[in-house]
Amino acid sequence: MDDILKLVKILGIESSCDETAAAVVEDGRRLLSNVVNSQIDIHKAYGGVVPEVAARSHLEVINPVIDQALEQAGCTWDDIDGIAVTYAPGLIGSLLIGTLSARTLALIKNKPLYPIHHVEAHVYANFIVENSLESEQSHSFDKHLQPEVESASKPDFKPGAKPFADTRAAASESSKLSLPQTQPTFPMLALIVSGGHSQLVMFRGHGDYELLGQTQDDAVGEAFDKVAKIIGLPYPGGPSIAEAAKHGDPSAYQFPIAHMQSPYDFSFSGLKTAVLRAVQREVGKDFTFPSHELPGLLNDVKRNDFAASFQYTAVKTLVQTTVKAFHDFSPASVVIAGGVAANQELRRQLRDQLPIDIQYAPIQLCTDNAAMIGTLGYYYAKGHAPVSPFELTVTPSISMQTTAWAS
Repeated sequence: MDDILKLVKILGIESSCDETAAAVVEDGRRLLSNVVNSQIDIHKAYGGVVPEVAARSHLEVINPVIDQALEQAGCTWDDIDGIAVTYAPGLIGSLLIGTLSARTLALIKNKPLYPIHHVEAHVYANFIVENSLESEQSHSFDKHLQPEVESASKPDFKPGAKPFADTRAAASESSKLSLPQTQPTFPMLALIVSGGHSQLVMFRGHGDYELLGQTQDDAVGEAFDKVAKIIGLPYPGGPSIAEAAKHGDPSAYQFPIAHMQSPYDFSFSGLKTAVLRAVQREVGKDFTFPSHELPGLLNDVKRNDFAASFQYTAVKTLVQTTVKAFHDFSPASVVIAGGVAANQELRRQLRDQLPIDIQYAPIQLCTDNAAMIGTLGYYYAKGHAPVSPFELTVTPSISMQTTAWAS
């Protein structure tokens, strides 16, 4: 596959949930562009992601997002050597928009197409160690994109939705990324934590990995969202709880850590229920009292204490398991990946308890983005033939144990 080995610049496309993203990555390590259109303002009104609304938003902005990524990278289609796109897992409507766009572009532009597993790609955010974005480029915004902005503010969109305001903010932040100085080395232990996934994976090489353990119920990010709702903090729960926890006492309430049959598995459902019962007791109500009425009975002091106590226990659950796996498998490096990897308490506890240094990916590359898709796409392309644009299908639910590497 000598022709594949010549690939340099990969366009990544990500649309698995509620972020429409495109990025250009060079040599699997150098970030040339990173454009993310967030839907948080749209879904915040509903307290979570509405699949149909997410798909509609992707459809509105995906073409200008891709155009913006190419311009920010200073690239034309002649410079792009391949397209990498998320095909799994995620919301089916959202995945379809991204893959249909990538398949169409692969045909029209005659570019090889590579299917990327979203969860696995989160790990590869840690392989981005160079940032070639110039300050002027990262602030640029094409006037021709404005019609797309107007179409996204039609009456059937929630008021306050600002699709390209978020894109410009993400682009301007790209020049400020604090990247790791070196890429992780194998064998590598990866803790992958997000709203939909909590997994501990041992990588022996690119595409050569073993799933050591995973959550047996709620993902940790999902638990953050649910607890935030219980104590009256806004969606998304991760950053809301992290901010409230800064003003709370992590020892105010003692919550249990689940003991699993497998030493590398997690469980967060019991922790979530323990928080619910503790809040009910704190406000003088029994277990039959509706959870949606609890926030109005909490003052800010108690709310912050619950946030800090929950976060401390949730993070401790992740760290204890990760530290055990580190001592059992002796990896050369450890990385954390996924949206919850942005949590500063998680980073602090891991830094304190692991005997090796961890170079964390910047927070902007922990949440969903296309830079991680393009980066993994580069390594995948080095050893695998592209897929036919006519045959690529989406898979909404799929384990990391079944990926395109094994096909």
